[in-house]
Amino acid sequence: MTTLHEGDKAPDFELPTDGGNAINLSHFKGRKVVLYFYPKDDTPGCTTEAIDFTAALPAFASAEAVVIGVSPDSVAAHEKFKAKHDLGVILAADPDRKVIERYGAWGEKMMYGRTSMGVIRSTFLIGAEGTIRRIWRNVKVKNHVAEVLAAAEVST
Repeated sequence: MTTLHEGDKAPDFELPTDGGNAINLSHFKGRKVVLYFYPKDDTPGCTTEAIDFTAALPAFASAEAVVIGVSPDSVAAHEKFKAKHDLGVILAADPDRKVIERYGAWGEKMMYGRTSMGVIRSTFLIGAEGTIRRIWRNVKVKNHVAEVLAAAEVST
């Protein structure tokens, strides 16, 4: 598993999204990218996070940033999740966890006293030139989007 740091070049990737499309990080060159990794569609924390990012999309657009959520769920699961909660963020499917692992967002987690492997809620702010500007690991959902937005507004 890769350990990325602020200042590193963000690894490019291609992942499928809803509507039969695919995205590459390189497609967004010249714009900031908020890349957030979350465990599972339609679970309480993940739903709150996606709704919060969706509500803030106009402010992220003003900061010249695009928001992309990545989980191991399928494209079909993402489509249902987006429709159910009227989500506007791009959701990319990574069922093989290649991008999740490349960004260091897969690892050991403790939940309800049990240890298991899973997605570690993480967010990366990638600058317009493709460099990682900020990293948040083990994200707590409450107030997270506001913190990421504040960083996006001052980042180049």
